[in-house]
Amino acid sequence: MTGSAAFPTALRRWAGATAAALAILATAWGMGMLWFVASLPREAPQPHEATDAIVVLTGGSERLAAGVDLLARGLGRRLFVSGVHRGVELDDLLKAAALPEDSTECCIVLGHAAGDTIGNAEETAAWMRREGLGSLRLVTANYHMRRSMLEFRRALPEAHIVPHPIAPASVRLDEWWRRPGTLRLLAAEYTKFLASACRATLLLDFHSLQDLRRSASLSVEAVGHRS
Repeated sequence: MTGSAAFPTALRRWAGATAAALAILATAWGMGMLWFVASLPREAPQPHEATDAIVVLTGGSERLAAGVDLLARGLGRRLFVSGVHRGVELDDLLKAAALPEDSTECCIVLGHAAGDTIGNAEETAAWMRREGLGSLRLVTANYHMRRSMLEFRRALPEAHIVPHPIAPASVRLDEWWRRPGTLRLLAAEYTKFLASACRATLLLDFHSLQDLRRSASLSVEAVGHRS
């Protein structure tokens, strides 16, 4: 076989191997996506454990309303809202969430430095250490919780973190594959979660990896109970 004849053969083999690898990756991604969505909590927890702080990540009025309710019920001494746009004040947030302007505002602190989930974790960690607080209840959307816990474990390995996932009314998980907006949201969040997990692996972040393993084991237990 001449060199010119061997080149197309080698190219076809390379293309075939690449297509097979992509097919395997796509299948693994799809199976992981199914696991990710199936393991999302459908209802907010009924908390009993009080923490030093309640931390709300911006992204929906339901999160803030839940945080204010937890604070009013005495399940935290301070409420920290991370990722607030610069120029937005507490009154603006309370009005947007249709909450009374006197909603325990004496104990609510706004963080304006974060622009993403990594920033949320770093901003909260700085505030927690500055205030000398050792535990927090993390309030965010159910689809966002897994990635948030990874980043918060990395930024605050010394803190006790209690997840408090919110199920947004706008994100319907029944037959989510038939809803283009929900499908895009969940696919994007799952991909970001994978990136966070890879980042934790590359950084050899023990606490984040421990939380990832714990999340996987909880999901397996939940599937076992349902079956």
